[in-house]
Amino acid sequence: MVVVPVLMAGGSGTRLWPLSRAQYPKQFLRLLDQDSLLQATVRRAQQIDGAVAPLVIGNERHRFIIAEQLQELGLEHPGILLEPEGRNTAPVAAVAAHHVARTHGEDAIVFLMAADQSIADVPAFLSSAALGVQTAATGRLVTFGIRPQRPETGFGYVRVGVPLDSVPGVFEVAGFTEKPPLERARQYLEDGGYYWNGGMFMFRAGTFLAELRALEPHMHDRAAAALAGGTTDLDFLRLDAESFKACRSDSIDYAVMEKSRNIALVPLDAGWDDVGSWSFLALTPASDEHGNHVRGQGLMEDSHRNLVQARRRLVAMLGVDDCVVVESDDAILVAARDRVQDVGKLVKRLQALKRPEAESLPRVARPWGHYETVALGDRFQVKRITVKPGHKLSLQMHHHRAEHWVVVRGTARVTCGEREYLVSEDQSTYIPLGTTHRVENPGKVPLEMIEVQSGAYLGEDDIVRFDDVYGRKAE
Repeated sequence: MVVVPVLMAGGSGTRLWPLSRAQYPKQFLRLLDQDSLLQATVRRAQQIDGAVAPLVIGNERHRFIIAEQLQELGLEHPGILLEPEGRNTAPVAAVAAHHVARTHGEDAIVFLMAADQSIADVPAFLSSAALGVQTAATGRLVTFGIRPQRPETGFGYVRVGVPLDSVPGVFEVAGFTEKPPLERARQYLEDGGYYWNGGMFMFRAGTFLAELRALEPHMHDRAAAALAGGTTDLDFLRLDAESFKACRSDSIDYAVMEKSRNIALVPLDAGWDDVGSWSFLALTPASDEHGNHVRGQGLMEDSHRNLVQARRRLVAMLGVDDCVVVESDDAILVAARDRVQDVGKLVKRLQALKRPEAESLPRVARPWGHYETVALGDRFQVKRITVKPGHKLSLQMHHHRAEHWVVVRGTARVTCGEREYLVSEDQSTYIPLGTTHRVENPGKVPLEMIEVQSGAYLGEDDIVRFDDVYGRKAE
């Protein structure tokens, strides 16, 4: 039985600000260990019996981040599907089912899961996945119910029904419940007949498409058209924008699962967490006897039950209880512990103010490497640029700024106007305003250089591209 893991990697993760940003959301962050959440999900998916290489569906703006993180795992993948814009999980599931039916046949099993969740007990996860495959093969749509560990108001719930005769350990679904108030969540926990809805689903591609055609015929057809009209670009398949945007924005729960009478629940007790807010830090081991959970550098004095994420700087707390503090390079979050679900409200205000802290981190990923802003002032900006071996920036020009480049590691091949020349460590070069230029790394070690920009306007949209190996147009 062929199993195709489909990883949904298009989320925004606003509640994990200030580390999660629009241009680099939480699924690409290394929050728990050396792997990002996406990479950890890929590793789990590869261990499922019968699984082929996972299919990743993500946002167009994150395409190079996805590709790079898959390359870091040495993964041969069937391509990355790109959404022109987020339309929730139902259109994604529809496109995935059409794609799997086309490439592996309608009997192939689709395992749809978010790319930004955490699983502590991988063997237990694999055991439940095997049970899900067995159930989906009988023609059922499978949802995985997470055994609740606490009264949680941020998750939806699934009410378990009678045991399924055909597969021991699996149940009928008696109903879905949206995020409940705290008192009702406590009742669910005491009752024992409710599971968290973890947003993981499994089904035969043909079974899901038949159900979708009956329940949401327009979405079924538009998703098929988005796939058929897609265009190939490097390792990416860009879905047809007009067809995909014609799909109603809806979750797979509302569009299909809550309406279908063919749903089965497979229990999952594997240390699951959606890493949806900074409260996930409470699941890590306590740092002291006062219930503080500190990752990174923290100094607690007469402080209790605080959650701290500190990457570079020391966070010192004196006489403070039940707070969350998250330190990043350009912003610090301080919140009451019981308000972490509302961090997204801060992000909306930052977006309304057009603050850069809502969009990107100081270190910005590019297909050729990355850059980091070191200093920014009136008419000048200093960046540290890293170019991967064998990669090069686009051939470009700026209307409003000149640039000085100083190589601090490796060797740069520079195109400046009609000239092409090498710049070695401790050497520099000057790019006059309005001059066509490019830098590439011809060596075998990363190229690092300091770029000093000067001019009347220093925005990233002052780029005119003439040639780009990554297929990007002008910013």
